[in-house]
Amino acid sequence: MDELARWAKRSIARGSRSFALASRLFDPATRRRAWLLYAWCRHCDDVIDGQEGGHGRVERGATVEARLAELAQRSQAALQNKIGDINAFGAFSAVAYETRMPATYPLTHIAGYAMDVHERRFRSIEDTLDYCHHVAGVVGEMMAIVMGVRPEDREMLLRAADLGIAFQLTNIARDVFDDAALGRCYLPEDWLADAGLPPGDHMRPEHRGALVGIVARLLDLADIYYASAREGARRLPRRASWAVLCAADIYAAIGSSVRAAGAGAWDHRQSTSVGRKLAFVMRTAFAPHVTAPLPPRPPLWKKGDTPDWMPPSLPSPPAA
Repeated sequence: MDELARWAKRSIARGSRSFALASRLFDPATRRRAWLLYAWCRHCDDVIDGQEGGHGRVERGATVEARLAELAQRSQAALQNKIGDINAFGAFSAVAYETRMPATYPLTHIAGYAMDVHERRFRSIEDTLDYCHHVAGVVGEMMAIVMGVRPEDREMLLRAADLGIAFQLTNIARDVFDDAALGRCYLPEDWLADAGLPPGDHMRPEHRGALVGIVARLLDLADIYYASAREGARRLPRRASWAVLCAADIYAAIGSSVRAAGAGAWDHRQSTSVGRKLAFVMRTAFAPHVTAPLPPRPPLWKKGDTPDWMPPSLPSPPAA
């Protein structure tokens, strides 16, 4: 294993035990590239949220607008030239070079962070889904390319995006209170209004019952995206299929835990136990590999159904 891969492996071990476990099921070359891509995504998320490995608070000095601008600048530079640095941008440069990653995917992902920085409002579920696509659906597409899916295979990439969207909807459901602590709310404002909850006031104890209903509605939608994504995952190469189906089951189980916990869902962070994760590993190992054409996709939202949200111009990064 090369030094860059070892560095990226440490990143995924710190940032997500679930994805770290699922990544072990890939063949060695795909595993390495998945780690490299994850390391860059994790770094971007940490820089914008002021965290480390998705946890805690880290003082980063520069304003969040300047951090976003630097992320965009350094990521574009890594796309244009293969660099050998042992860091997130070296990892991203390597995986982009090796897979000939179309630039539109990582740049779309960075635009998702701009939504957080510029405090986009989520007035409807379409707004929320557009955000989910930017921050997670496009990661699913990039992961599919890492696994060998061709950029022109739009149907398979669409199912990969569906899985990313399902993951992010699960995150939103689990992290309602954590997001509120950062001043964010990804729940659609019209859903909150239907339940009589003003945005920003939805965490009050007396609103827990209504919040449970809104989150259940969100998780029902996530389940449909998971089902659509699994159809694509079953058609990947066998080991890639195993890894993706396992990750889908592990993450969907987090949503099930949120739903089962009801009003107590946010008293502690919901997760999937090690025992259940291993059970999913064993179960998906025997999932049938499918070669038949993809069935029609459910009538779900997809990129292009609503206009792109355009952030204000990115500020210039601070001088070195």
